[in-house]
Amino acid sequence: MRWLAFPKMTLSLVLALVAALVLTGINEFGYRQSSRALAEISQAHQVRLLLGNVIQDVLNAETGQRGFLLTGEARYRAPYDAAVAQIDDHLLALRQLYKDRVTESRKLTLLTGHTQRKLAEMEMSMRLRQEGKDDAWRFVMTTDVGREEMEAIRVQAAELIALSDASLKAGEAQVSRSLALGRLGVAFVALVALLAFVLYLRQTHLLRSAGERQQEALQKERNALEDEVRERTATLTELATHLQNVQETERGYLARELHDELGSLLTAAKLDVARLKSRLAEMPDAIERLRHLTDLLNSGIALKRRIIEDLRPSSLSNLGLVASLEILGREFADRSGLQVEMALEPVNTDEARQLTIYRMVQEGLTNISKYADATEATIVMKNYENHLIVEVSDNGKGFEVDRARPSTHGLAGMRHRVEAAQGKLKVSSTPGQGTTLSAMLPVRAH
Repeated sequence: MRWLAFPKMTLSLVLALVAALVLTGINEFGYRQSSRALAEISQAHQVRLLLGNVIQDVLNAETGQRGFLLTGEARYRAPYDAAVAQIDDHLLALRQLYKDRVTESRKLTLLTGHTQRKLAEMEMSMRLRQEGKDDAWRFVMTTDVGREEMEAIRVQAAELIALSDASLKAGEAQVSRSLALGRLGVAFVALVALLAFVLYLRQTHLLRSAGERQQEALQKERNALEDEVRERTATLTELATHLQNVQETERGYLARELHDELGSLLTAAKLDVARLKSRLAEMPDAIERLRHLTDLLNSGIALKRRIIEDLRPSSLSNLGLVASLEILGREFADRSGLQVEMALEPVNTDEARQLTIYRMVQEGLTNISKYADATEATIVMKNYENHLIVEVSDNGKGFEVDRARPSTHGLAGMRHRVEAAQGKLKVSSTPGQGTTLSAMLPVRAH
C-alpha cells in the first residue's frame, strides 16, 4: 500500500530503476557462469588434446621400437626418443590441469604408471637388442606385458576423455542456462520497462489534460475579463459621448440665454445711454461719462458675442462648416499673431460631424497657441466623397508622442470625439519639427 501512495511518476521511475538493476544483476550473474563454463569447456578440450597426444606418442614410440628391433639401426630409434620426451611434457600438463580434481588425478596416476611400464618394457627390449641378446628381446616381445599395458593406457585415457566429455557437456549446459536466464531477464526487464512506460504515458496524459483544463479555465477567465473590459469600455465611451452631448447642449442653452437675456439687457442699456446723451448735450462731463459707458457696453456686447461663438458657433448653422473654419482661423490669427494657411474643400455631412470637425480644429489651434511656440499653422480639409480628412499642423517645437500622457494637449478629448463620430485620429510629431493632427471621418454614419 505504501507503493500506491507514491505519485505515479515516481512509481514509473522506481520501476525503471528496478528493471535496470535486475538486468545488470542478471547480466553479471550470466557473465560469471558463462565464464566458468567456457573455462571448463576450454580445459576439457585441452585434456582431450593432451590425452590424444599421449596415446599418439606411445604409438610413435612403439613404432620406433619395432623399427629398431627389426633393423638394429640407431636412426630408427629417433621416433622413440622424441615420443618419450613429449610423453613426459604431456603428462606434466595433464597433472597441472587435474591438480584440483581428485578423481581425474587418480586416473591420471594410473595412466602415468601404465605408460611408464609400457615405456620401460620398450626400453628393455631395445637395450637387449643393442646388446645383441636376440633371444632375450624376442622373448620379451612374445610376452603379453606390452599389449596389456597398452590396453590399460587406452582404457585409462578413454575414461579421462569420458570425464572431459562430461565436463564439456556440463559447460555447454551451463552456457545454455545462462543464455536462457539472460533471455528471461531481458523479457522481464522489457515487461517492467513497458509497464513503467505505460505509467509514464498515463501520467503525462493526465498532466497534459490537467494543463489543458487549466488553460481552458484561464482562457474562459481571460475571455470573461475581456468581455467585461469591453462592456466597461463601451459604457465609458457611451457615458463620455453622453457627457459631450450634454456639454454641447448646455453650451447651446447658455449661448441662447446669453444672446436672448444678456444681449437684450446690454442693448437696452445702450439705448438708454443714447437717450441720456441726447438730453445732456449741454453737460460736457456727463457726455464724456456716457461716451465711456457706451464703449464699455460695446465691449460687453463683443465679449458676449465671442463667448456665444465659443459655446455654440452660430456661423456653423448659419454659414456652413467651411465659412465657420475660415472665421475661426482668422480670429485665431488676429489673437495669436500667427500666420494661418487654410485649404478647405466643401463637404456635405451632418451637423454632428460638422461640430466634431469644428471642435477638433478649435482644440488644435488652442493647443498650438499654448504649447507649440510656432510661427505658422495650417488647416486643411479634403473631401473624398465617402470620407473626409481634416488636418491641423504647425511648425512648432513638437513633442515625443510615445511619452505623452493620454490627457496631454487635450488629445484624449479630441480622440474620443472623433472616434464617437466613427472616425480615427492620428497624431504625428517629432521634437523640433512641429505637430500634425489628422482626423479621418466618414461623410455619413455607417
